[in-house]
Amino acid sequence: MLPLLLILPIAQTPLALPQPAPQEIVQPQEVRALPGQLDTVPMFNSNSPEWMKTEGILLSTFPPTDKKVPAAHLNFPFQGRFDLFTHHFTHTPKDLQTFYLGVILHNPGKKTVTVDVLQAASYLMQDAPYITLPPYLENPAGNVYSGPGDRAVNDVLRGKRQADFPSQMVIPPGKSRLLMNHPIPVRNLEKPVNGRSTLMRLRSSGTVYAASLAMFAKKNPDNTDRAPTLAEWQDLLLTGGLAGPRDKSPTPPGQTTGQLIYSRVAGVAQGSAWKAQLVDTPNATQLSIPQPGKAFSYGLDTLKAGTFGTGQVQTAPMLVRYPDTAYQAHGNYGVEYNLSLPLINPTNQPQTVTLTMETPLKEDKLTQGGLRFRKPSLDFPFFRGTVRLRYNDDQGQPQTRYVHLWHRTGQVLEPLLTLNMPQGSRQQVQLDFIYPPDSTPPHVLTVRTLENR
Repeated sequence: MLPLLLILPIAQTPLALPQPAPQEIVQPQEVRALPGQLDTVPMFNSNSPEWMKTEGILLSTFPPTDKKVPAAHLNFPFQGRFDLFTHHFTHTPKDLQTFYLGVILHNPGKKTVTVDVLQAASYLMQDAPYITLPPYLENPAGNVYSGPGDRAVNDVLRGKRQADFPSQMVIPPGKSRLLMNHPIPVRNLEKPVNGRSTLMRLRSSGTVYAASLAMFAKKNPDNTDRAPTLAEWQDLLLTGGLAGPRDKSPTPPGQTTGQLIYSRVAGVAQGSAWKAQLVDTPNATQLSIPQPGKAFSYGLDTLKAGTFGTGQVQTAPMLVRYPDTAYQAHGNYGVEYNLSLPLINPTNQPQTVTLTMETPLKEDKLTQGGLRFRKPSLDFPFFRGTVRLRYNDDQGQPQTRYVHLWHRTGQVLEPLLTLNMPQGSRQQVQLDFIYPPDSTPPHVLTVRTLENR
């Protein structure tokens, strides 16, 4: 009798299963241009170089007269309402030195000028780290954020002014004052990377010039760090050149071939807010909901090569800029959108209507006849910020909600808001947000009526 042959299984490394191909989803629907337009309030917009390595001038609207590097000064005076936005980072500076970010305001006139600081917020990346969050989180207290820009504009949306900014600054004739003198430390952090985002709304009683500058911390006699003085900032303004390294230069507006480089913004943009009444026609007073099973969208923060077929570029124009920086304020960082939707259900049946703020795959023309999404979505988050919703609930009670959005590009989302609208009823919805610096445009606001069941 032959012995039994025992065959043992050979241990195998499990094969990695092939990932299914991404599924593209097309929403065939109308995409509308956003009514309204940007206001004319100028915004001091300091976002280049985004990553600082060397000291220097980030943005100066001072006159070039008597300056060592005249080209670093754009000669733009502010008066009345203006906004100030700065967004800069640093990575492993030499000897892990602490950068300071200074903002100087100067009164060139012969009368005292008063600058009211209406709202102001400034945050470090270490105090508002970039973290992954669910698509929606209720944010009534403002303690949900992902990134310093997200956190700063959230405060300003709520009308806040941080305690370390004065409510008012008095500038005598011919004098300068420091509006900001804040550090960006990297020493003792787990990774030597940090940054600071700042947004302020200001009102000046007279003409002022403004400058943002980067300087390493000065040393005390005991070798500890100290903040630069006003005199040291003024010396840098008079004798310094532009901070570096410089970002990629933008594609000229007339160029239609090759890679499109938007570049970073350094200059004065025109526009602080976009107010829009979303209605059926320019002379209408109501917005008819879509037919059941249908939807329409409005473009938000659309830009060159990303208008979703509307042809509308919402990007703020630059009043002055450096030649190697963006031709427009791509992204409209710090701009407040106020969107009013006077909805009406003109049908003879109750309808369920949803509102969703979403980020389709970027297109200039709708190549597939609608907005394109993807399952799974692309991994990078394209919107990180808080929106404010105001409406009446199903019991007719007024509601105000702050909701934090963390959305990836191409992501298929649940609705931001669902409304039950009886036949013939009206519902006023207000959606407000300040476009967060930690986001990437464009987006849409979609109104959808669900299928009747």
